[in-house]
This record gives sequence, C-alpha cells and structure tokens, in this order.
Amino acid sequence: MKFGYWSPVWGSWLRNVDDDPTPCSWEYVRDLAVSLENKGYELTLVPELNLNDIKGHEAPVLDAWTVATGLAVATQKLEILAALRPQYHQLAPTAKRIATIQEMAKGRFSINLVSAWWQEEARQYGINFAHHDDRYGYEEEYITAMRGLWRETPFTHHGKYFNYEDSFLSPKPLREPTVYAGGESEVGRETIARFADSYLMHGHTIDELKVKIADMKARKERLGLDPFRVFGMAVYIIIRDSEKEARKEYERITTIQNYERWENSHKNFTGNSTLDVEVARVDYSVTNRGLRSNLVGTPEQVAERLLEYQDAGLGVVLVQSAPVREELERIAEQVIPLVNKG
Repeated sequence: MKFGYWSPVWGSWLRNVDDDPTPCSWEYVRDLAVSLENKGYELTLVPELNLNDIKGHEAPVLDAWTVATGLAVATQKLEILAALRPQYHQLAPTAKRIATIQEMAKGRFSINLVSAWWQEEARQYGINFAHHDDRYGYEEEYITAMRGLWRETPFTHHGKYFNYEDSFLSPKPLREPTVYAGGESEVGRETIARFADSYLMHGHTIDELKVKIADMKARKERLGLDPFRVFGMAVYIIIRDSEKEARKEYERITTIQNYERWENSHKNFTGNSTLDVEVARVDYSVTNRGLRSNLVGTPEQVAERLLEYQDAGLGVVLVQSAPVREELERIAEQVIPLVNKG
C-alpha cells in the first residue's frame, strides 16, 4: 500500500473547528512536502478550488497549479498529483504546461481529472457550469484530445467540444502523465472506465470499497481495456495512545459549531453532485468522506484496519489529518511501518 497525503492548499481540513493552526501558506506546503517525501509518503494530491470549501468563500486558498509546479521543483521523490478541472483550463496550453511541469518533475507529475461540482464557484469565476452528464462528456473528450497532442505531431481532432487541425505540441512529456479520476454516478463511472488509468474514491467502508472496486474492474473488462493501475481512497486518520483519546478527538472535530454555515455548504455540495452514498453530518466534518473508513484509534488498530483495506484491493491511501504536519509525521512514525511489515 502506498501512502499519499493531501497538500493543504487552504490550510485546515476541519469544517467544525476554528482553532486548527495549519496555515494557508506556500512555505508551509513546500516544507511539508520536502519533509514527508523522506518519511514514507510517496505522493501528494494537490486539490483545485478557487474558493475555500472548508472555511467559506471569503477564506484564503492557494492556486493548485502554481503549488504543483513549485512542488515539482522543490521535491525529489514525491509523485505530484494535481487536480485538473477541464472547464477551468484551456486544453492545448494546459497540455503544453503539463509537458513542461513533467520535465521539471523528471517524470513525477500526474493529473487527477475532476468534473467539478461547485456551481457557485463557477459563477463567481465566470465559468460555464454544464449539466452533470455533459461535464463528464466534456472531460472525456478533453483528455482524449490532450493525449492526442502529447502523442501525435501534427495532431488533428474534430469533436463535439474541441477542434484541432495540424496542431504541434513540442516538447512532448518526458513521461505521459498517469490520469487518475473519481466519480460515483453511473455516467461518471462508465466514463472514467473508458479513459482513466487509476480510480480514486471518497471514503468508504470496507464492504462499500469491495463493491466499488468489483464494479470498476468489471467495466474495464467489458470495454476490453487494460485494468486500472491502482485504486486509491481519501482517508482521515486519527491516532492516539489509546482508543479513548482518539475517540475524544473524533468527537471534537465532528461537533458542529455553526449549523447554518454547515447546512448551506452541505446542500451546495450534495445538490451539485450525484453520489451513491449519503453524505452524513459526520462525513461532512472533513472533506471527501474521509472519516467513513473509521481509521480512528491506536496506531496498531489503524494499521490493522488499513491492512484489511489493502486485502480488499486498495492500493493508495490519500491521508488528511489535523494539524496537518504534526499528525502526518506521527502517522509516518507509528502507522506506516506497521502497514509495511504487514
């Protein structure tokens, strides 16, 4: 099992807690990556939003692609997995930018293709927010054309959304980036099965994970395509010296302080997503249902549960924690070695 972590581009991951000391700072994100790539973490996901999904519209958030470019230079070993929402990035210039970042990263750059869900953010930034199914159709043609620009010279493509005639892109990527993607709707899963190399999931119970992996494997097989390289999942981990202490922290971060703010944000998210699992109050205390996997307890308890997930087919965990650096380092020291030993 590979361990990755979410770069804290907006600081805290906690919706219900206002005193998390994790700053929204490039220096913090950079120093975190430099430290963690030598402590057992193999990749970092750089999420992309222009508004702060955790603390509200007025709170700060760093630009994902500027951060990802900086991390490509600042690190030596980490896979840099940058979220890419096609509506926010013109295709051909982005294909060239990726090729350049890939050279800077010496082949360690990958993309997480995201269809986008936040209609209010799109409105504020002047972006067209298409119907859910249309967003996936746009996403599929986007990556198809992008791969064409990376592979063919000159490149010609005439589709529903994009048209290129004898287009040149040089230099080509040092290594074609791995394309990760995640989605839960029927349209989302079927589309992702056609174009993605690896599949990412929100937090799941082990039984839910098994069903999802079996479903996605079957779709690839039915389409006659190569299997997914890896299945990954978002997790939020809480470890303490005793299970009682870990549960106390769990209660602290899941206690809603401002219900009106929480409810508005929750409705905004669920109303623009087509999910196959209900997002409960507890799940929405952090992002991406990270608490649903119940990785709460002593290091030994959490490691044992992670090994159960590994046996179920999970290959990558993308960890959230708070405060970010202190907890990720604790996980590196106390959990990762236990998982690696099996």
